[in-house]
Amino acid sequence: MFQPKNGKFEMPALPYGAADLAPALSQESILFHFGKHLQTYVNNLNAALPGSAYEGKSIEDIVKNSEGGVFNNAGQILNHAMYFLQFKAPSMNNVPSGKIAEAIVRDFGSFEKFQEEFQAKGVALFGSGWVWLSVDAGGKLVITQEGNAQNPMTKGLKPLLTFDVWEHAYYIDYRNRRLDYLKALWSIVNWGVVNERLG
Repeated sequence: MFQPKNGKFEMPALPYGAADLAPALSQESILFHFGKHLQTYVNNLNAALPGSAYEGKSIEDIVKNSEGGVFNNAGQILNHAMYFLQFKAPSMNNVPSGKIAEAIVRDFGSFEKFQEEFQAKGVALFGSGWVWLSVDAGGKLVITQEGNAQNPMTKGLKPLLTFDVWEHAYYIDYRNRRLDYLKALWSIVNWGVVNERLG
């Protein structure tokens, strides 16, 4: 997904403008969260790679095999890239279609039940981290809570969708109202991207 160029990782290109996700996420939120937080992780990882065992490796390889500061920065790059690249301009009644819609109904009973469980796990995660929808080796959808820079990939899962529940992801727009933030994100999920990840 994310390969270094000339030995360095670069910021992903957003498929939308910084103001295009409002009101779910404001332009200010995107400029700080994407433009500053993610850029810092990219800078930190690039500084740590020269001469290391991870030089020239993909971000997925680094996340699967590293630890400490390298893992933290690589994990945050991968997590944030998946987060920001799964969005599009908001739309009313934005619901999944295709294979992911069928899988959600099969494994959770309905899209509404899936949303409720996903939001509940996002709210219940203590401290900083991520709530993920992934698919396991048997093809079943699972929701996991991942602390800090963790990614379901390290557990043998294939990540499909994530909501960032680090406070910096929502404080500008929602202050301490994490649930309101999680509910708002459904309007900007690009389910086509989630279907592509499902394969």
